[in-house]
Amino acid sequence: MRLNSVILFFTILLFSCNDSSKFDVVIVGGGAGGTSAAIQSARNGAKTLLIEETEWLGGMLTSAGVSAIDGNYKLPSGFWGEFKDSLVSHYGDLESLKTGWVSNVLFEPKVGNEILKSIAKNEKNLKILFSSSVSSVFQPKDDYYNFIVNSSKGHFSSKVLIDATELGDILPMIKEDYDIGMDNIEMYDEDIAPKLKNDIIQDLTYVMVLKNYNKNVKIEKPKNYDPSEFYCSTSSINCTESDKALWAPNQMMNYGKLPNDKIMINWPIYGNDYYSNLLEMNHDQREEVFKKAKEKSLKFLYYIQDELGFYNYSLSDEEYDTKDKFPLIPYYREARRIKGIVTFSLNYIKNPYDQKYPLYRTGILVGDYPVDHHHDAHPDKKSLPQLAFYPIPSYSLPLGSIISKKTSNFLVAEKSISVSNLVNGTTRLQPVVLQVGQIAGLIASESIKNNISTNEIDIRDIQTKILNNGGYIQPYLDVEKNHPFFKAYQRIGSTGILRATGLNIGWSNQTWFYPERSIVLDQLLKNLGNYYDLNKNPLSDLRTKTIFKWISLVQNQEIKNQQKIWNALGLSNFNSDRKINRGEFAIILDYFLNPFNNFKVDIKGNIIKNEY
Repeated sequence: MRLNSVILFFTILLFSCNDSSKFDVVIVGGGAGGTSAAIQSARNGAKTLLIEETEWLGGMLTSAGVSAIDGNYKLPSGFWGEFKDSLVSHYGDLESLKTGWVSNVLFEPKVGNEILKSIAKNEKNLKILFSSSVSSVFQPKDDYYNFIVNSSKGHFSSKVLIDATELGDILPMIKEDYDIGMDNIEMYDEDIAPKLKNDIIQDLTYVMVLKNYNKNVKIEKPKNYDPSEFYCSTSSINCTESDKALWAPNQMMNYGKLPNDKIMINWPIYGNDYYSNLLEMNHDQREEVFKKAKEKSLKFLYYIQDELGFYNYSLSDEEYDTKDKFPLIPYYREARRIKGIVTFSLNYIKNPYDQKYPLYRTGILVGDYPVDHHHDAHPDKKSLPQLAFYPIPSYSLPLGSIISKKTSNFLVAEKSISVSNLVNGTTRLQPVVLQVGQIAGLIASESIKNNISTNEIDIRDIQTKILNNGGYIQPYLDVEKNHPFFKAYQRIGSTGILRATGLNIGWSNQTWFYPERSIVLDQLLKNLGNYYDLNKNPLSDLRTKTIFKWISLVQNQEIKNQQKIWNALGLSNFNSDRKINRGEFAIILDYFLNPFNNFKVDIKGNIIKNEY
């Protein structure tokens, strides 16, 4: 018997005698996605284990120091909204989070860690192993448990496994299919993609959290320091080659200003971004990359102190209990990307209704940040696509992008979701990743509860639970989640019977439902035809009485007391002869015919069940 087989045999034998090692759901990685996945899974009744390499929770939000939230400020969906509310409670009010200009939500990383740990501590079904690494994952045959995870703190089995590592490190352990780097233009027909595929990923950053010491705390000049490397980081007479708009030094420092006179330095313009494709490197090789990335940041710190005159600021001695005062991990912008049941590409964001699959029907979370790629630290950056703040509408991510196409009961919950390289530039942001994790945890726990595999999950059921938990499944800026018709508009929007309008205004990426607008009859008939037989039950106009008559025909039951029902639904200005608007039609359709629940959809958004 081979050595690996012997190890596996005794590992499985150990599990048969040790129930404490058996879990419904095991999540590897306690970053933004892993933490929210673990909390949601446990809340939904699944026995859940979270394995994290550090002593912190939150990943890029906290452990990496990127405590300035990008995007989704007006789309506070699910656990992202809960985390934001917790920050408000800690600091007193929403205005207290607006300390810098890069974001409306800035906070101290250690506060974020404390909040996440406090929330997690209240979940009785959740066990967390800190300072624990995973060395291997086995998939036993003919066993009730689908995965065996070997870690530095023991061996654990699970029915569902979630890879929430920062770089997708579980994927190669289970021989999962994945992509690395830039897709070529033909892969997903994305017109801004490069002609040739490559393995270039986004820059990483060793963020610095600085503190005002109110005295000279200039560090020793780093070895091989060259100030010209940073001349173009701010406006300077020494900068002669930048093609970017440059900010004044004070503006650069205020970019990531945190509460309590701290400053986050995560500066992409000739600052402390560092390039290395470390995805397939081993531990020691990665450690060498981290060393060099820290050296780059320290050089930038010395430049800030020596050239820009901020000698009273240096690495905070209050934030991280590390020897060098750096964050626990670097900020990773890109990981291995799993090949999921569906892959979410740029065209599905730009024109969601005109694609091969109606993936918008399967939306499970929302995002509104531009496509933003960091490649300025790459040695050949001028030959790469310029993808800083490429405008897009706000969007909803399809459920199939977090479920493996190859491996049953395996999900991802960080930046390894099934998206194109271009789309990773927007889905990598903190609010989206928090939602990704939450939905992964929900899918995992629901599959346990219903004794089904994760790819058998009922999409409409998951979407309903998301809506009931304060989440968005459609990215409508003009209908907030406390709106009385929020759920109805979200449901009807997810059928495509009424379609939204995507916009880009300046730096703002938006999608609007426009409930007060009139309906275009021809478009409505085309969309309704996907669900109802309009030859059998024709709709001739958009007057209120005609709509009620049409619904009566479809459901084969006359609607009486129309005005009374209208008022009871919260609608106003009943008039049987006037044309109904989009919002009114959505409410009436949702109430009487309920197409969202009566017409199930598959993982690609195709209708699979007709009730009428």
